[in-house]
Formats: sequence, C-alpha cells, structure tokens
Amino acid sequence: MSQAKLHVKKGDTVLVLSGKDKGKQGKILQAMPAKDKVVVEGANKIKRHTKPNQKAPNGGIIEKEAPMSASKVMVVCPACSKATRVAKKEINGKMVRVCKKCGEALDQAK
Repeated sequence: MSQAKLHVKKGDTVLVLSGKDKGKQGKILQAMPAKDKVVVEGANKIKRHTKPNQKAPNGGIIEKEAPMSASKVMVVCPACSKATRVAKKEINGKMVRVCKKCGEALDQAK
C-alpha cells in the first residue's frame, strides 16, 4: 500500500479555509499523510484533562492543537503572501513545489 501525498509539508505557513478557525494563519507543526491530517499552530485548539505525570507534575487542563483535515488548509506563498494552490515544476533537474499565482518556488528557503 503506497503512502498518500499531501499538498503541504511540515513548516509551511497555511491559511485555514473552514471551521471555527477560518481565516487564521499558522505554521504546520506536524503532517500525517497516512491519515490525511495536519496540525496547525494556533488552530483547532482543544482542552485535555491530564493526570499528574513527569512532564506535567501538577496535571490539570492543558490546551493544545488537534489534527485537522489537510483539505481545510491552503499554502500561503512566502513571495506574494497569498493563499495559493501548488503546482510542481522541474527546476535544475529537481521537482519543486511552485505557487500557482506568482510562479515562485515554495521550497527554496527551508
């Protein structure tokens, strides 16, 4: 079984398209291609009630980001600062993700 591909990668800045956090921008903290989900910084926050453990000695209520569907996010181009779809183009013999609006490469400065 081959692994599914996502149009976004860890570290991309994305715009949330729908849901309670519609319009928010944030970085992708984690990408899960097998589940078709992403975790976006500052979006889809949930509260977790935790028992005391070594990581959190007091326990309590912890607020953290939950995974959301990758189809709910769109890449923001660093060059033109607009939400855009992604095209793939061969540059110097290497396949690179490119902004559909301005044509700039998305993977250059990582």
